[in-house]
Amino acid sequence: MEPPRRFEVVNDYNAFNNHPLLHPLVNVIDMSRANPRQSVNMYFGFYVVFLKEVDCGDIRYGKKNYDYQEGTLVFIAPGQVVQVDRTGVTYQPKGQALVFHPELIHGTALGRHMKDYSYFGYQSNEALHLSDNEKKIVLDCFAHIRYELEHASDQHSNRLIASNIELLLNYCVRFYDRQFVTRNNTNKSLVEKFEALLNEYFTSDAPLTIGLPNVAYCARQLNLSANYFGDLIKKETGISAQEHLQKKIILEARERLFDRSKSVSQVAEELGFKYAQHFTRFFKQQTGQSPNAYRGSL
Repeated sequence: MEPPRRFEVVNDYNAFNNHPLLHPLVNVIDMSRANPRQSVNMYFGFYVVFLKEVDCGDIRYGKKNYDYQEGTLVFIAPGQVVQVDRTGVTYQPKGQALVFHPELIHGTALGRHMKDYSYFGYQSNEALHLSDNEKKIVLDCFAHIRYELEHASDQHSNRLIASNIELLLNYCVRFYDRQFVTRNNTNKSLVEKFEALLNEYFTSDAPLTIGLPNVAYCARQLNLSANYFGDLIKKETGISAQEHLQKKIILEARERLFDRSKSVSQVAEELGFKYAQHFTRFFKQQTGQSPNAYRGSL
């Protein structure tokens, strides 16, 4: 496999798509201005928000296709590698892309809260599908950023650009909330699969061989990114995926502590704790009692 084409700075991507340099750290790219191309792996050293308007190839992250169709947003964080999967086929890119370097938002309110936009860590089948009205809002945000880039630069320019990017990302939080709600049946099925996964995990020898399950492990088993999985579970149930795991471990621990033929160390090992004292500390933090005190109260 060929190494990915690397875009370390925004102007690398400008040149790739036949765009002039308007600002060294940010641009709104009209993909239709790019030359026809074939599939290529791409590494990005900056943030990218893709808006697909017509067929422009199937974007892949890792080994999974994005759930990606007309009127869809895909978010790429610095350090990610994506692939447009059109092997052997020449195609004309379409749509628009907002690209901005982390240095643009250093010291801004957006920079301080960038980690809150967890959808930049989403992967396959997790893209944001826009309604017509939502698409208009996104395009308006792109237009305001483009206006500032084409406007004569002054002391307000960077702040206004960062503010408009933040406005766009906040709208996308709202749109994702709407998408979680409209896909309610699918989400409930995922919660059920999560519970079934944990039940199967603790009735197998997985705790002995793997250890305690974590959110990343569960997300992988359900073919989701950890960020998307965690956000969806929180939206659907009101508590985090990590809290679900903790409650399940305590439930299993209580059941096993009923069996007085097993020592606390054996129970800890069966649950996946490497050391019995870690289990004792965890159990007391969650219940207010040590395992021995709980067993004595039964």
